[in-house]
Amino acid sequence: MAMPFHFVPGIHPPNPQADNESTGSAWWFVFIGRQLVLQQATLTPLQVRALAPLGLDARRTQYLGQLNGQPCYGAELPEDSVLPPQLVARELRSLYGVLANDWLDLAGLAFQILEWDRTHQFCGHCGTPTQAAAAERAKRCPSCGLSQYPRISPAMIVLISRGDDILLGRAPRFRPGMYSLIAGYVESHESLEACVVREVQEEVGIEVANIRYWGSQPWPYPHTLMVGFTADYAGGDIVVDPHELTDARWFAKHQLPDLPSEASIARKMINWFVGQS
Repeated sequence: MAMPFHFVPGIHPPNPQADNESTGSAWWFVFIGRQLVLQQATLTPLQVRALAPLGLDARRTQYLGQLNGQPCYGAELPEDSVLPPQLVARELRSLYGVLANDWLDLAGLAFQILEWDRTHQFCGHCGTPTQAAAAERAKRCPSCGLSQYPRISPAMIVLISRGDDILLGRAPRFRPGMYSLIAGYVESHESLEACVVREVQEEVGIEVANIRYWGSQPWPYPHTLMVGFTADYAGGDIVVDPHELTDARWFAKHQLPDLPSEASIARKMINWFVGQS
């Protein structure tokens, strides 16, 4: 039977002197770089009272909230950390399909918050060391008052169809043979729909119409929000931007190449399209 999963976000860790909290265990999402530390035997996050008894020395921690009534933390270890034999570190992306989605979402939250903590130690305006805000998840400058919140970078991803065909592109970073949907980050003073038109034109040189929202997915690599759209082909020939893609072409919906992970919004959108009559 699957464990119940109820997460309540929070910014104030529990008082260890109240409600006998000090006798209970906490959930720890511990990272070495982009690798999540797991129990070797079960491939699950750590549930321990503290990290020190395991020989783990966190250089930063962030309280995330309550998971099933227990405190939940993110922690970052030094890159040269040596794990005890009962623990193993796995790259977070490789855990899609291994960990349940609820665990992956929470691990992604922990990774994003830790990345924000690491990269906002100083004020971006005056250079003064920042302090944690008391009432919200923010870093505040005690000198000039600038507040810096966890960063979220919006990006669009679009499924372009032409009848039963779908346009897929191949980026240089993809594994051999894999294709995916066209995607790109939103620029300043640009709507999501305008981003769709611009990125498609820049990357593959065609025009699209009937842009429609499909869904979204947080993608913590390191702080992206993927916003999915569908669009119809409206004209033009494919002209690939070699700085972005190595190839792009139309594929029949039932003759598709190697595709991204089932956990990605790209794959979910492609599966949805294939399932349409």
